[in-house]
Amino acid sequence: MEIAPGYVRTATGSCLYEQGETRVICTASATDSVPRWLEGSGRGWVTASYAMLPASTGERKERDVSRGRQDGRAVEIQRLIGRSLRAVVDLEALGEHSVYVDCDVLQADGGTRCAAITGGFVALALAFAAMREDGKLEGEPLTGSVAAVSSGIVDGQALCDLDYAEDRRAEVDANVVITGDGGLVEVQATAERTPLSRASLDDLLELAEPAIAALREAQLAAIGSASD
Repeated sequence: MEIAPGYVRTATGSCLYEQGETRVICTASATDSVPRWLEGSGRGWVTASYAMLPASTGERKERDVSRGRQDGRAVEIQRLIGRSLRAVVDLEALGEHSVYVDCDVLQADGGTRCAAITGGFVALALAFAAMREDGKLEGEPLTGSVAAVSSGIVDGQALCDLDYAEDRRAEVDANVVITGDGGLVEVQATAERTPLSRASLDDLLELAEPAIAALREAQLAAIGSASD
């Protein structure tokens, strides 16, 4: 697992997240405006977009623009990313600025939405740092950290960070989003074949918690190395 910061420039943060064979590039770009429904409120906004590049999977994936509509799965995932990141942002401290976090999957081997959340947080932190350097922020809008990991039950065994082959065989597939202080932001659990028991859900959460802690350390190391 590796989170490599890319570059930091005016109001922009970027990082490349690698975990196993999954690679996602996350870029956060800030603007000095907010959506119309937030104008005059003194509050900012953080949102996200998500896309899988054509060569990210075994067979070429057609671009949304070629199909004339956005993929429903991508819409659901980008809403999850946005919700997860906003969970650790003080929108009033951000002021009337918007930050757009773009997550593009370069290579998919399972857990791409979780990788996008984890890498997206690093990109967001780098963008906030650039905004402070430019005098656009006085304080720190981040109230904590957030990361995500996939887990599931494969052949009766609870596993963490499923790859594509494991995900295809999973009886239960779950995505867990947790803040740095242990707060659950979202748990998406789906029983693919048999109903999920409460005990099995607890097992998956217990697997996810130490993984999230390790991801948090990697996030902080990436942010720190970018600021050195």
